[in-house]
Amino acid sequence: MDVDALQKLIHLLQATDDPLIQEQALITLSNSAAFSVNQDIIRNLDGLSVIGGMLSDCVPKVKEKALNALNNLSMNIKNQEEIQVYIPQVCRNVESAPLNSDLQLAGLRLLTNMSVTSDYHHKMINAIPCFLHLLSEGTERTQIQVLKVLVNLSANPAMTRHLLSAQVPSLLLLFDNCRNRDILLRALTFAGNLKKNVNDEDCTMIQEQYHEDSVFLTLCRDSTPFAQKLASLLHHPDTEVKEQVVRILTQ
Repeated sequence: MDVDALQKLIHLLQATDDPLIQEQALITLSNSAAFSVNQDIIRNLDGLSVIGGMLSDCVPKVKEKALNALNNLSMNIKNQEEIQVYIPQVCRNVESAPLNSDLQLAGLRLLTNMSVTSDYHHKMINAIPCFLHLLSEGTERTQIQVLKVLVNLSANPAMTRHLLSAQVPSLLLLFDNCRNRDILLRALTFAGNLKKNVNDEDCTMIQEQYHEDSVFLTLCRDSTPFAQKLASLLHHPDTEVKEQVVRILTQ
């Protein structure tokens, strides 16, 4: 699409209250944003703030399509610098959306892109309990998407304490041999990142400050149940799974 066509779409979004028109305009912008040249044009036309404003719309489908558009636009670093102001709103959308809904998944996909670098991790701290709740209660599709976010966050040592103090009673269930391979690999990567960060901090982690259902006590402090899970996974048929288990055991 040329600049004039994109500008008309953005103006249309600003001018209409019809959710069907809003949806179609957002879908078209989202498709256009798949091309890198359009990502810059949409930003220069102030399209990011217009699309971001739709995140507070009361119609779930409009919010979902706005998240999809921002997701495509977030592949651009300059766009990320503007989109980051909407991260708290996106986290609220994820938390308030129906469990496993397309709206929730759209929000998680955007947060995955926005957490690839550590620049905006601090804006997601308050959503960590929500992410871990989705890990326990979500379908496999939701679990895979939220694990992508958690793996990104766990790679940042500054996020370690926030992740370790969160509570998730059913975390060990993710480390079963019968688990979906994509879930298992990402769960092991998440655990391995946290274990490495704890070891790097040496003795600064004080066990007493963590609840018994915390991620810390489940994964990082001589947890016999977790050790048993890892021992079992050493016999897993997948090479990458076994490599991640060895990584954890040798840290």
